Amino acid sequence: MKVVYFLVAILALTSSVVSAYDPSPLQDFCVAAKEKDGVFVNGKFCKDPKLVKAEDFFRHVEPGKTDNPVGSNVTQVFVDQLPGLNTLGIALARIDFAPKGLNAPHTHPRGTEILIVLEGTLYVGFVTSNQDGNRLFTKVLNKGDVFVFPIGLIHFQLNVGYGNAAAIAALSSQNPGAITIANALFKANPPISSEVLTKAFQVDKSIIDYLQKQSWYDNNN
Repeated sequence: MKVVYFLVAILALTSSVVSAYDPSPLQDFCVAAKEKDGVFVNGKFCKDPKLVKAEDFFRHVEPGKTDNPVGSNVTQVFVDQLPGLNTLGIALARIDFAPKGLNAPHTHPRGTEILIVLEGTLYVGFVTSNQDGNRLFTKVLNKGDVFVFPIGLIHFQLNVGYGNAAAIAALSSQNPGAITIANALFKANPPISSEVLTKAFQVDKSIIDYLQKQSWYDNNN
């Protein structure tokens, strides 16, 4: 009988833990609001199923224009572009590269990325966390090759071939987010204090001032 009571107690404990589990965030933050002031939810409001059409689950993606300072273009297919993705926990992006084009170091705070090369040759990599010693994992990928970038880790892709390149990335969130490192540090609004950045990078203030004056291009909007 004691064994039965013990098992019941364990089941009660685990069920209470499961019922209290919070869903992962689907945007940068979700501040609690009073019902009358509520505008945003953790994700998107659901459309009346009776009003859903096939078009809600369809989107055509063209190759992106790469005539920009970094020589690449990311065409997102997240929930904002494809409403049918809401609550499904998946998204997609097409990345096009000019010769020597770069998808600059960035991170997806809410999603793991798996990438497959459609054409060209890419040098890709990611950096692990401080606790893991900031190790760099890299690989040169060719057509048909697949590489995974774990959630939240800084990663990049560089076209090292002689022609154009293209890849498809699938992500484990309907809204994985994107933080381009250079833009976040030197194009924050309002700007990050130069005192903070000079101490962080151990450089002269003039260098930070120069970097903050640059027109940082972001292809991960």
